[in-house]
Amino acid sequence: MPRYYFQIAQGPELGAHGASFDAPDREAAWVEMTRVCSDLIRGVTRDLKQNSDWKLELLTEAKKPLFRIRITAETLGARTSLEVCEPANS
Repeated sequence: MPRYYFQIAQGPELGAHGASFDAPDREAAWVEMTRVCSDLIRGVTRDLKQNSDWKLELLTEAKKPLFRIRITAETLGARTSLEVCEPANS
């Protein structure tokens, strides 16, 4: 049965190869990855900074990426203090 590894990266910081597990096939590995991601997501989003990136990768036994789930926080436009304080004209 193939062994898979988790790897987490926050921004440019790459985490070490984390926990491993065995799964009978790619589909079962994907299901396990999404389960683990759902367990982590609350803590990840609570600590997420503006303009940052977080990703969870599932690696094969050869440590090659197989799946990736990514969360990207982007600032899309600068708002001036006037835009924040003044209501829009109708």
